[in-house]
Amino acid sequence: MWIFVLFDLPTQTKKERKQYTEFRKRIVKDGFTMFQFSIYLRHCPSLENAEVHIKRVKAALPPIGDIGIICITDKQFGQMEIFSGQKRVEGKCIHQQLELF
Repeated sequence: MWIFVLFDLPTQTKKERKQYTEFRKRIVKDGFTMFQFSIYLRHCPSLENAEVHIKRVKAALPPIGDIGIICITDKQFGQMEIFSGQKRVEGKCIHQQLELF
């Protein structure tokens, strides 16, 4: 399961920039990685674990701005096509699955 957090936060004033920075730092501290500017993602082993991290994102929401949260499966994530200009690039291996026996 993958959680995507997409956000568009204002940064016109010093207070808005501080709120943007605090939100970004909190989600990075929770294990999210930047996929593109204002798009962060995190891998979770289960839906239950994803719900925990979604609650943390919601607890960090700034008072203004637009934030979207979406979950997709590993299979859906693996079907994503990524391009740089017109050239297709291989997706970055962002996480490493840990298996315990």
